[in-house]
Amino acid sequence: MKLLVTGGAGFIGSAFVRYTIREHADDQVVTLDALTYAGNTENLQEVMENPRHRFVKGDVCDRLLVNRLVAECDAVAHFAAETHVDRSIAGANDFIRTNVLGTLSLLEAVKEHGKRFHHISTDEVFGALGPDDPPFNEDSPYKPRNPYSASKAAADHLVRAYVITHGVKATISNCSNNYGPYHFPEKMIPLFITRLLEGKRVPVYGDGLQVRDWIYVEDHARGVDLALREGKVGETYLFGGDGEISNLELTKKLIASCGRDESAIDHVADRPGHDRRYAIDYSKAKRELGWEPKIGLDEGLKRTIKWFKAHQDWVARSKQRV
Repeated sequence: MKLLVTGGAGFIGSAFVRYTIREHADDQVVTLDALTYAGNTENLQEVMENPRHRFVKGDVCDRLLVNRLVAECDAVAHFAAETHVDRSIAGANDFIRTNVLGTLSLLEAVKEHGKRFHHISTDEVFGALGPDDPPFNEDSPYKPRNPYSASKAAADHLVRAYVITHGVKATISNCSNNYGPYHFPEKMIPLFITRLLEGKRVPVYGDGLQVRDWIYVEDHARGVDLALREGKVGETYLFGGDGEISNLELTKKLIASCGRDESAIDHVADRPGHDRRYAIDYSKAKRELGWEPKIGLDEGLKRTIKWFKAHQDWVARSKQRV
């Protein structure tokens, strides 16, 4: 199979590219990435010289480029997205452009050429859960509560519309919060790790009791691979990590693992529209794809902290890109 991976120089996309090259010896991968602040070819260092991998710098909104690349490939894994909630609150334009119009650009191309398409989304499209609510599943209603999740919800709806209206061979997956090596240090876990290792304090929004489910990025890459190859067209699959934990408790785990004490916590004002809880029911993915997470939160955090300690130069260069 020849795959086009959009956003493949980003955190999750690059994990999927590395996984594909490693696990599928006959596959070829074309990585398309605009290399905005969070895209980094260093994330692809181990595959950049591989003859089965080709990197193309470009924008998913470039219809001519996208059409040419889709025509050359058998399938598309669409990771390209603006993803940081705080940035979307400050300004939503880039999120609408990349997440909605970029997805539309790809859908038009796969429609024209009859190619397989897998769209990577987020659990944030479902809104927030109460403390006693059951986890999100594939039938959960959409209730996005910030510009980022609204833009991803719009993209999900476009994908489903193209499946129904145009017969596009597409699937969707929604995942919980990812973490792991190469995570751009503006998101919670890498930000906190890097700040703690530098002797700085870490900001906790409000009371810190917001609950998230965390999935190790390699588990997510494996799930996307299965959904793309074995998923049923038109279906959605949810991937979670069995890692439900409050932000405050997670912060304390990171503090202890980095050899600091709780004086490193800096409680700051909560952000607008901050969802209280996310949780994922991945039973459909387990039942239909044979997928379940392999890396638990404690082991995943241990691996992640070890990686960041060993890659301080990468962290420093990444921070210069903000």
